[in-house]
Amino acid sequence: MKKRYDPKTIEIKWQKEWKEKGIYHTPQRSSQKKYYCLVMFPYPSGDLHIGHWYNFAPADVHARYMRMKGRNVLFPIGFDAFGLPAENAAMKRSNLHPSDWTQNNIKTMTVQLEHMGAMYDWDRVVDTSNPSYYKWTQWMFIQLYKKGLAYKTMAPANWCPQCQTVLANEQAENGVCWRCGSEVTRKDINQWFFKITAYAEELLDGLHELDWPEKTKLMQKNWIGKSVGARINFTWKQEILPVFTTRPDTIFGVTFMAIAPEHPLVPSMTTKDQKKVVEEYVQVSRKETETERLSTDREKTGVFTGSYAKNPINGKEIPIYVADYVLQSYGYGVVMGVPAHDQRDYDFAKKYDLPIVEVVSGGDSKKEAWEGEGKLVNSGEFTGFTSVDGRKKIIAFIEKKKIGNAEINYRIRDWLVSRQRYWGAPIPMIHCKTCGWVPVPESDLPVLLPRISDFQPTGTEKGPLVKSKEFVETSCPTCGGKAERETDTMDTFVDSSWYFLRYPNSNLSEAAFDEKEMKYWLPVDMYVGGAEHTVLHLLYSRFFTKALRDMGYLSFDEPFRALRHQGIILGPDRQKMSKSRGNVINPDELVENFGTDTVRTYLCFMSQYDQGGPWDPQGISGSYRFLGRVYMYFENRKYSSGLEEKDVERLLHKTIKKVGDDMASFKFNTAVASLMEFLNLIVKRNITKETARTYFLLLAPFAPHLAEELWKNAGGQFSVHTKMWPEYDEKKLQEGEKELVIQVNGKLRDTLQVKVGLTKEQAQKIASLSERVKAHIQGKKIRKVIYIPDTLINLVTED
Repeated sequence: MKKRYDPKTIEIKWQKEWKEKGIYHTPQRSSQKKYYCLVMFPYPSGDLHIGHWYNFAPADVHARYMRMKGRNVLFPIGFDAFGLPAENAAMKRSNLHPSDWTQNNIKTMTVQLEHMGAMYDWDRVVDTSNPSYYKWTQWMFIQLYKKGLAYKTMAPANWCPQCQTVLANEQAENGVCWRCGSEVTRKDINQWFFKITAYAEELLDGLHELDWPEKTKLMQKNWIGKSVGARINFTWKQEILPVFTTRPDTIFGVTFMAIAPEHPLVPSMTTKDQKKVVEEYVQVSRKETETERLSTDREKTGVFTGSYAKNPINGKEIPIYVADYVLQSYGYGVVMGVPAHDQRDYDFAKKYDLPIVEVVSGGDSKKEAWEGEGKLVNSGEFTGFTSVDGRKKIIAFIEKKKIGNAEINYRIRDWLVSRQRYWGAPIPMIHCKTCGWVPVPESDLPVLLPRISDFQPTGTEKGPLVKSKEFVETSCPTCGGKAERETDTMDTFVDSSWYFLRYPNSNLSEAAFDEKEMKYWLPVDMYVGGAEHTVLHLLYSRFFTKALRDMGYLSFDEPFRALRHQGIILGPDRQKMSKSRGNVINPDELVENFGTDTVRTYLCFMSQYDQGGPWDPQGISGSYRFLGRVYMYFENRKYSSGLEEKDVERLLHKTIKKVGDDMASFKFNTAVASLMEFLNLIVKRNITKETARTYFLLLAPFAPHLAEELWKNAGGQFSVHTKMWPEYDEKKLQEGEKELVIQVNGKLRDTLQVKVGLTKEQAQKIASLSERVKAHIQGKKIRKVIYIPDTLINLVTED
C-alpha cells in the first residue's frame, strides 16, 4: 500500500530533530564567507498574521539557499517589544500590564515562529524591552548627548490626541498619526531631539551605493529634500530676517514678506493697532496641521503685522504678513513673496491686492505666476542675464556685500525622540537646578523602567513616570544635590535603530556589541521588510550607524547593503485584510489544514514577492497537491540504475540553474514553477537516485520538512539542510538534437532529428531535401514558411 503525504507528522518529527541537533546554530566566526540575512523584527502585539509569514518565510528560503551555497549565514529573530501597540492593548484590558501583555505575546509568537520551520538561531534572540538590551539603548543616548547629537529644547511638535504623545515628523506625515490614524495637532513642548540633520548630506550621498529598490531610495531622497539656493538677509529695524530661496534670480520681484505664525519675532513686530487681529490669527493657525497649512488647494490667508522689511538688494520697503502657509520648520520661517514667479505668492498677492512685479520673462503675470526660467527683466544691473547666470551673479553680489551667501537647505528635521508614554526605555538624563541636564553615569545603567500600576498617559508634557516619586527623585551625579529624572521615554524607533548590531552578541553584558564580531558580520548583507518603514526605521538606522562610526565604535558606513521589500497580501476579496471585513487569513489554521511546507510554498509561488496580491484559497490547495505529488512520486519510487536519460538530465541541470538564479534574486514564484515543471516531466518515468537527491536539495529551502523526509528515505546522510547546493553543468544545458516536424500545407509529411538552434532558412533547406517532402513541393512555389524553432516547420505552397 502506497504511503500518503502526512505533513503534520513529518513536520513535528523534523522540527524536534532540528532543535535537538542544533543544526541552525550559527558559528560566531568561521573560515567561510559570512552572509548576514535579516528580516525586520515584529512587534509582539498579538498572534503572527499572514503578513508576518509573507515577510519571514520567503526570507528564510533565501537564507537557506545562501547557507547551501557555502556561506556562514546569520539569520536571527527578535521582538520590537516597546512602544504604543503593546501599551494601548494593555490599556484596553484594565487588569493587564504592558510588560505582561508583551511577554505573553512573545511566548505565543515564539511557538508560531518555531512552527514556521525557519532556520532562526534561537540563541541570539533580542527583546528590546529587556533591561539587558535597553541598557545599551540608554548608553547610546548618552554617547549621542556627549557628542552634541542629542539635545532638549522647546519646539512645536506633532501631538496625537488619541495616543497622547508627541510624534516625529516622519510619524505624522500627511497630518495623521502613523499608528492610530488620528489627526495630529501642533503643541509647544520641551522635548529631546537627535540631530539627524548633521548627517543630511551623507545620508543623501550614501544612497547611491546601496542595492535598494529605486523607489525606496527616491523616497528617502525626497524626505531629506536637498535644496540649493541662497540665504538673503532682509532687515526689520535692527533685526535680520534671513530668508532661504532657491530662486535668488527673482529677488527684484519681492513685494511682501510672509512670516510663520510661530516665528518668535511675530509679537514684537506686530504694531499696536494690528495686535488683536494678529494674535487671533496666530492662535487659529497653530491649531492647524502642517498638511492643512501646506495644501495647494487651500485658500492662502494672512494678516498684516503693521511692520515693513527692507529688501537688501534694492532698499525697497515691503510689508510683512503673518501667513499660515509659511512653516517655522522650513528655512528660517520667513518667505520672500515673489507673486509673479511663485503661485502661492501669486494667490496671496491677488487676495490682498499686493503688487505683482515680473522679473523673469516667459509668462503672463496677469493670468498666473511664471515659475519657469527665462531672461531677467526689471532687475537693475542684472537685467538681460539668463536665470542660471543671474542666480550666480546675484549670489556673488550678496556675498560681496555681505548681505547673504550661497546655501543648501534640507527638508529633513531633527528626530524628535521624546514620548510622553510609559512603555519605553527611560531617557537616562537627570535635571539639576544647579547643573542643568546631566547624563546618568554609565556605571548606573540601566535606568530601570519601574513597574507602576497607573500607566495611563497624563495628556500633558509629562509622561506617566512622573507619578512615581521613587523613580523621579534622585541626586545629581555632578554636585550631589537634589535632582529629578527625565520622565519621557524614548521613541520605540530608537530601539530598532541599532538592534541589528546586537544579534552577533545578543547576550554580551559588558558592551553593546563586540568589535571583532562587528568586523566579521556587519554590515547586513540582505535586509527584508515592509516598504512602510522607508523614511522611519531605515533612515534612523542609517543615522545611528554613521554616528557610531564617527565615535569610533563601527568601521562601516551603511547598515544594510541590500534591501528587499515584500508586497502586501490582500484578502480573497482583493481588499486590505481587516477583522471588520471578515477577510483575515489565519496562518495557524492553514498550518493545521495543509501543513507548514504548503503555506511556505504557496507564499513563494502566489505572486512576485515585491508585488503581493489577493489570497487565493484555490492556490494554496494547488500547492498542497503539488507537495503531495512530490511525496507520492518519490516515496513510492524504485530508482533506475545507470545513467540518467538525456532529456531528464538536461532539464535537471536547467532546473538547478533556474532555481538558483531565481533564489538569489528573490524570484521565488518562478523558482517554484521550475520545480513543478521538472516534476511534470518525470512523473511517468523512472529516474536515478542521484537525480532524486538533487531535486530534494532544490526543494529543501521551500519545503524543508518534506525535503528532509525524502532525503532520509533516499538514503541521504542527515541533514539535507547542511548539504551544498548542486552545481549545474553548462554543457548539459545544451539540448543537442530535437525532433523537427515537417508539414506541407498543414499536413504531416516527415519528422527528422535535427540540431537545436536552426534558423528558419536552415530548417527550410533541410525540410526541402526530405524525399517524403519533395513529392509534395516539386514544381510548386513556396508561398509562406511557418517555423516554430526546434519544433515544427510548415511549407505553404501556391495552389
